[in-house]
Amino acid sequence: MYKFSDGHSFFKEHFFKNNEEHFLSLVTNGQAPKALFIGCSDSRVIPDLILGTKPGDLFVVRNVGNFVPPYNYDDVFQETASAIEYAVSVLAVSEIIVCGHTHCGACATLHYPPEKVEYLPHLKRWLKIAEKAKDLALETEKTGEELLRETEEISVVLQLEHLLTYPIVYKKFNTGELHIHGWIFDIESGAISSYNPDEQKFVPLI
Repeated sequence: MYKFSDGHSFFKEHFFKNNEEHFLSLVTNGQAPKALFIGCSDSRVIPDLILGTKPGDLFVVRNVGNFVPPYNYDDVFQETASAIEYAVSVLAVSEIIVCGHTHCGACATLHYPPEKVEYLPHLKRWLKIAEKAKDLALETEKTGEELLRETEEISVVLQLEHLLTYPIVYKKFNTGELHIHGWIFDIESGAISSYNPDEQKFVPLI
């Protein structure tokens, strides 16, 4: 815990002190993020770090695998769904980014034998959201790391399809008020690729 407390001390003495007026304005005026960022809980993928954003820029949802449950997904708690509704209906974000990444444990686990995750019942059920991505990746007949990269990319596209099952997202997307983006963050290179629906492939963001 010393590492975390020291880090907080550095934050208070440097970043917060240099940006105190910005934080106060976020309290006074409230938040008005431009984008909803749906990313993976993976500790190696830090949205503000890889995008250079500041507090108030992104409304962030992180979960295992950066998955988007389809609308009306049968679950007791709807954490990701409620965040999508709030971001689009209340905060009126103009962009939604679904950001996957290389070496995703969730996408790798999709290929494990079912008995490997029997002791993780909540994870086992959650992974069903992206099971179609695994099946489509297997149809490519790729193997090893290439199969995992294919699964990661297909999963991001699948989550974009799930996003459009939300009535408010579909409506605003069709009117041009809302744009959706599928990204892959490459951990080795630090680069981001963005899905191009016209070419049906991921291309460099910059």
